[in-house]
Amino acid sequence: MYLSELIMTNFRKFGEEGRKVEFNKGFNLFVGENDSGKTTVIDAIKFVLGTHSNDYSRIEIDDFHLPTGSETEDERATILNISCKLSGITLDEAKHLIEWLSFEKVDGKTEYVMFLQLTAKRQDKRIYYDVKTGMNESTKLLNNEARNRIRATYLKPLRDANTELAPKRNSRLSQILSSHAAFEIEDNHFLIEIFNDANKKIKNYFEGKNDDGTQLPDQQGKNLLEDLNEYLNRFSNEGFLLESGFKASDLKLRYILEKLSLELSSEKPGLGSQNLLFIATELLLLRRDDYEGLSLALIEEIEAHLHTQAQLRLIEFLQELSETSNLQLILTTHSTALASKIKLENLFICNNDKIFSMRPEETELQVGDYLFLERFLDSTKADLFFSQGVIMVEGDAENLLLPTIAKIIDKPLSKYGVSVLNVGSTAFMRYSSIFKRKEIGSGIFDIPVACITDLDLNPNAFIDEQGLTKEFYVLQKKNQEKIKESFDGQNVKTFVSPYKTLEHDIALSSLSELLLKAVLQAKKIQNSDKYGLTEKKNEDVENEVEEKKNFWKERGYNIFQIADNLYNEMIMSKTNKISKAIIAQCLATLIEETKDKQTLKKSILQDENLAYIVNAIKYVTSSKGNV
Repeated sequence: MYLSELIMTNFRKFGEEGRKVEFNKGFNLFVGENDSGKTTVIDAIKFVLGTHSNDYSRIEIDDFHLPTGSETEDERATILNISCKLSGITLDEAKHLIEWLSFEKVDGKTEYVMFLQLTAKRQDKRIYYDVKTGMNESTKLLNNEARNRIRATYLKPLRDANTELAPKRNSRLSQILSSHAAFEIEDNHFLIEIFNDANKKIKNYFEGKNDDGTQLPDQQGKNLLEDLNEYLNRFSNEGFLLESGFKASDLKLRYILEKLSLELSSEKPGLGSQNLLFIATELLLLRRDDYEGLSLALIEEIEAHLHTQAQLRLIEFLQELSETSNLQLILTTHSTALASKIKLENLFICNNDKIFSMRPEETELQVGDYLFLERFLDSTKADLFFSQGVIMVEGDAENLLLPTIAKIIDKPLSKYGVSVLNVGSTAFMRYSSIFKRKEIGSGIFDIPVACITDLDLNPNAFIDEQGLTKEFYVLQKKNQEKIKESFDGQNVKTFVSPYKTLEHDIALSSLSELLLKAVLQAKKIQNSDKYGLTEKKNEDVENEVEEKKNFWKERGYNIFQIADNLYNEMIMSKTNKISKAIIAQCLATLIEETKDKQTLKKSILQDENLAYIVNAIKYVTSSKGNV
């Protein structure tokens, strides 16, 4: 038995159109930026199914949907609905729930399913709601036994494992232990014998005697108890004398379990280690061989208190466990490390009031794309799952320069929640298809995705006395359209270089002199520990810049020949090749050090050679990609 479906209508951020989530039978990981709906999914399940730890939760006024742009509370919905569907119910599970089950045809076979519906109404400042089973008119309330069989295990985000596993009345540890097969038989349990012996020894100590009746050397316990009972005697009615005695526990297994604590053997363990102990303890409840209830664990912020390597070990184990057992896991995370290490089809992305599954039947990703992304989707690239906009680039140079250029034109990427994703190649199709849906009826990603790519045309091969030939512009347009046709779709848009590569385009732009200076600085830095990035530390570079400019002037080079010389002979020279990443780092520093930022901004915005870069930045920093 597992939770297969959740539908939320007028619940929090999900309005009248409703939001449907179809879960995987085993592992489900929800990712997304803050307030994207991850906790809403978990809370909706808790409201309908309840939890083993009986966490306090009730429908509040803020749970009723308030449409975006509403000005008064009167515009809140007056009715909200949450429904859950349980599937895969076995005969052994069905015999305990038969009164509340329905039937459904699956691949030609009739299977048991269970529909649960929560309907909440607000009226006269009061909220009324209940949970029923069944469909349409034929619904009925669950009894307590049935409810106990469909409860989920819930681990809150900021969990205090030390407190949860500490001895206290109705402690979480005692609940888990009492449900385990080791404590099924309460009468004459070995623990009762242990505590019975302990109570006898404690009683003897406070009576000042040994087990054989002889007197103890230490009589202070006896004196303490006599003084205590003397006070009680003075407080008592004449016909009803009060008397006390010490003991470890009442001799009932439930009370004994409440006295137990669970601790790590290491001295003063940290919060991360205690968190792992708590998760391991909860798994005891869900993995019992004889358990016939819903084996579902809801864990918010699974990474809480854990360093990256511990996160990875935990998520790998849980993913494997969900595949080899009947345990279903629904987790949320803000960790890019975790998002990069799970199977992509187990991922759900929450984005702008929508929830997108990454299962193959719902995305435009191909089988080979899944294999590729599982190999190369590291924690830095997984940042795209938490972004409000994504720029995909081919290499380190673009990765380093784009944030600097965006900052100069007053579109700082961090302010807009935009991530730059270096795909390290032209594999845009594989990554961009993450954001393309096979069926767009349930909505598309509102995340604008810009793919910045090279055109790789050599303009020097198309120059005559009047400049660039008509043939070049025809070929330029044809190739640009072909590239865009390959990658564009839904909110994915491609921005293609007008000529060759990023460095070549910059060499043709108003940033050409800064690029020349960056190239000369990078040449010195590449094989030396002596030089830094700033021009103050490389004043001799200024002379080299002037020499190079005079060299071009003496030979009468036009702008395309200058760009070609700078790119081919200085950047891409086989005998003296300079790292593009170092050049980009130097150029970014020079741009940031420019004193007249307004003039620099104006020149970048008006430069046709940089227009594709500027437009890509504007696209991902505008509302839903509308430039």
